Amino acid sequence: MTVHSQGAVTSAPQDAPPKSAGLPETPAPATGAGRTPPRGGRKPLPTGWLPYLLVAPAVLALATLLLYPLIKNVILSLQDINKIEFIQRKYPFAGLDNYTELLGDTNFWTVVVRSFGFTLANVVLIMVLGSLIGILLNKLGKKMRLVLSMALVMAWAMPIVASVQVFRWLFDEQFGVMNWVMRSAGFSGYEQHNWMETGLSTMVIVTILVVWGSIPFVALNMYAGLTTVGAELYEAARMDGANGWQTFWKIVFPNLKPFFLITTFLEVIWVFKAFTQVYAMNKGGPDRASEILPVFAYVEGQSQAHYGLAAAISVLTIVILVIVMSFYFRLILKQEEEQ
Repeated sequence: MTVHSQGAVTSAPQDAPPKSAGLPETPAPATGAGRTPPRGGRKPLPTGWLPYLLVAPAVLALATLLLYPLIKNVILSLQDINKIEFIQRKYPFAGLDNYTELLGDTNFWTVVVRSFGFTLANVVLIMVLGSLIGILLNKLGKKMRLVLSMALVMAWAMPIVASVQVFRWLFDEQFGVMNWVMRSAGFSGYEQHNWMETGLSTMVIVTILVVWGSIPFVALNMYAGLTTVGAELYEAARMDGANGWQTFWKIVFPNLKPFFLITTFLEVIWVFKAFTQVYAMNKGGPDRASEILPVFAYVEGQSQAHYGLAAAISVLTIVILVIVMSFYFRLILKQEEEQ
């Protein structure tokens, strides 16, 4: 409090900070946005570069593991390399001759049609059966759900080659379980019956194997998706008198439409390139009648030693798959935009 000569009393502002006696006031450093400058005098990196720097290792790894082999494969498809050229280390340039030969070959188009039919049959069965089992998981009690989930996980975790050997034993013509089952059921003609006598029967067995191994992925994801659907929606549908199919089509499917789109997208890719199951089952036989495009490329390259032609087959396989998937990918993007 200060007393003037007239005797008036004035009070100092209470919010003013006290000043230390004899110490000069140090001004705050001016750094523009109030940031502390980096130590050592280094300039900070532009913030716009940070996402690219974080993604760069993954991009480099993908370029090394995928892009470089793809480019080499395209170059190989433009060369006429067979067994003699491979031994002599000669790489004559053939241009588009390999592609012209393939596009004019009826066997190639037969394999293409077989590949699409095989993929369509598998994806439909996988999605239908997997969705039904996922709904069953949602309806079961806790103990039975745990038992069924463990069985699905065990089937999913089994190595492909091991599962192929089990199926080969099941359908073996001499010691196979299926021949014993058919004889026990009273059917005649199943003494040492060859289940892989034709390409169609071989593809049916491979289809059963692929569907059996792929159902767990769809079923478990379907069950996980169903847990996100509110119980009040089912209750409302039940009060409106909706049956099971109407409840699925009007409530479950609209809520899980993204799940169905992306799962179908992944299954198409996985089934289309199912090499191990087809080749390990019967090596694409009999008489190459069960080959799909990946097996067709492998047999041409390794068994027939037509390396340039096999590379062209693989490139065309990628092109066909990209074209087919581009239409489906547009549906996924459209679905995202609608949401």
